[in-house]
Amino acid sequence: MKIYLAGPDVFLPDAIEVGRRKVGLCTRHGLTGLYPLDNAIDTAARVASLAIFRGNEAMMNSADAIIANLTPFRGPGADAGTAYELGYMAARGKLCLGYSNDPASYAERVRRFSAVTSRDGRLADAQGLAVEDFGLGDNLMMIHALDLHGCLLVTPRQVPLDVWHDFAAFETCVRMAAERLAALHARAPG
Repeated sequence: MKIYLAGPDVFLPDAIEVGRRKVGLCTRHGLTGLYPLDNAIDTAARVASLAIFRGNEAMMNSADAIIANLTPFRGPGADAGTAYELGYMAARGKLCLGYSNDPASYAERVRRFSAVTSRDGRLADAQGLAVEDFGLGDNLMMIHALDLHGCLLVTPRQVPLDVWHDFAAFETCVRMAAERLAALHARAPG
């Protein structure tokens, strides 16, 4: 059973080591972790970005599920590439799991980056743009992709000291994926 490991972890200075640890946790639970940096891609090539996209898409196509790291990245919300990957997997009917090492709601996190006021019963940021305020951990499209295609967003009670290297919420998702996929395969005919 293959799990695509999505997230901004690929941008960390120790991205390869983080990937190895995550793949190792998958292996320990009887799963095969597919980490995007494990694609053999010549990043010096002129069309490296397209090669990365195609490699990641091929990994997702071969996977049974996704575990998406939705910890806020460079702002109040999840990494844009991870959001795309989660949507892609949900559209393909794959099992979708996700976690965030920041348990605050999206609206709470927007307040960290912008002055937020209440106007006509709705929240608005400093530019007057509406702030999504459903009490969810991120944009409703991602949260409900998880709800409807897997399980609720996994979050810790409080922010860990190191959000990029605390793997407790990730491992919870791995355990849930192993249980869910084992049950699905046990029910499958043949």
